[in-house]
Amino acid sequence: MIARRAVIAAAACLLARPVAGQGIFVMADAWIPADAVDWRYLGDSVMGGVSRGQARLEGTVLRLSGTVSTENRGGFIQARTELPEGLPEAATGLRLRVRGNGERYFIHLRTTRTALPWQYYQQGFETGPDWVDVTLPLADFAPSGRMMAGGLRPGDVRSLGLVAYGRDHQADVSLAGFGVF
Repeated sequence: MIARRAVIAAAACLLARPVAGQGIFVMADAWIPADAVDWRYLGDSVMGGVSRGQARLEGTVLRLSGTVSTENRGGFIQARTELPEGLPEAATGLRLRVRGNGERYFIHLRTTRTALPWQYYQQGFETGPDWVDVTLPLADFAPSGRMMAGGLRPGDVRSLGLVAYGRDHQADVSLAGFGVF
């Protein structure tokens, strides 16, 4: 019985990993471990801001940490992964497994219709010291500007960003994995 459970767990892990030509969402309700995708760090220094941070993998967990400063019209640090195949059309939301330092963090989704760097759809979530599963319905993601189309279409999503944003604070948030529902 134990061996059978181990085989099933291993198969589920493999199914959640990227498969060439199929995107990362091989099956609905599968968790994508944070280390199964490539993450890129972005900070507001690209626009003259002075926030400082880093995004790094610690084992299988992505950790985003640093100092967010609104000085010089800045105010963010971010870890972003590309989703070239988009989300599955049937997806109605995102699931995250996160923990943090008690601050509020955000997920930013960029789509085929977000051409400018300041365009994204966002939704916030709270953190604490213990791992929690957070659900974020796609219908609750808000556009970053008035000139953006409302209504987020899953297949149009092209990147997912874990973001510390909008106010002066110390950021420290970890992401173990994500998925869709």
